[in-house]
Amino acid sequence: MGETLKGRAWVFSDDVDTDLIYHNKYLAETDPKKMPQYSFEYYPGKENFAREVKQGDFVVAGKNFGCGSSREHAVYCLKEAGIPAILAETCSRIYYRNAINNGYPVLFVKGLSDAIKSGKIEDGDTLEVDLATGTITDATNGNTFHGDAVSELERDIMTAGGLIPYLKTRRK
Repeated sequence: MGETLKGRAWVFSDDVDTDLIYHNKYLAETDPKKMPQYSFEYYPGKENFAREVKQGDFVVAGKNFGCGSSREHAVYCLKEAGIPAILAETCSRIYYRNAINNGYPVLFVKGLSDAIKSGKIEDGDTLEVDLATGTITDATNGNTFHGDAVSELERDIMTAGGLIPYLKTRRK
């Protein structure tokens, strides 16, 4: 988990609700592998996200990412699309719990909302992200951001593949 991940930024604003991440009209889909095709379909300006996202790209957002309903689909669609982590100033508690329970990292990055609004990080920038330290370097423009590192418990849950597999290993 100490390696630096490198990928392209997909930048979103504040208050991205779960209907914009994964619309409720697709909730009947139960196979997480099929969920990425619907990611951000209703987010203005990001309608092509599902067709253009590449494995290793990052979702970068301001405050309150994942607000709205508690659907796990909004986590699965990004995880299964190959997004290695969500980078956000803050996210809703339920989105965060769903992410951690499914072994998916969310890094909280102070000041990210203002950095997005001022253009210090933009769509397409190449990011280098160290989950162990929380350091994010924008290789496109040289800006550096400092997020909260993934905790040891979060790392253990991710390594196990989610909360349920983690708890099963702890029971033994």
